[in-house]
Amino acid sequence: MDGYAADYRKSIQDREFILLVWETDGEQVGFSTADKIRFGHEAHMHLHIVHPQRRRAGTGLRCVQESVRLYFELLQLERLFCEPNAFNVAPNRTLQQAGFRYVKTHMTVPGRLNYHQAVTRWVIDASRLGIGRLGDTR
Repeated sequence: MDGYAADYRKSIQDREFILLVWETDGEQVGFSTADKIRFGHEAHMHLHIVHPQRRRAGTGLRCVQESVRLYFELLQLERLFCEPNAFNVAPNRTLQQAGFRYVKTHMTVPGRLNYHQAVTRWVIDASRLGIGRLGDTR
């Protein structure tokens, strides 16, 4: 946790991580993190709905869409990647519905808290969102 606290004292341009908490009616329903950040270029997003009863209700899609918007705005991105477990249908379907494009399926460790696994790499580009370079809307 000290690493996260130290990172949050840095300017947004120098951060290694970003954490977003998703709330509905004052209750935390999930969260998203971004890492592998190359400010002004790209980052990798991770997403989690923490309460099973919130799954399959559209919560994930709304949270992903808002997270994407925030990451592009805060980090002035050209592209954003996400690599959920290849066998977990729900997040893969959600990313597709949110406008992400399939890149490939491969074996990797997608994040600091993960293990070596098959993942599906998805990407969304600023042009797909109607965003110009450095987060300006067109």
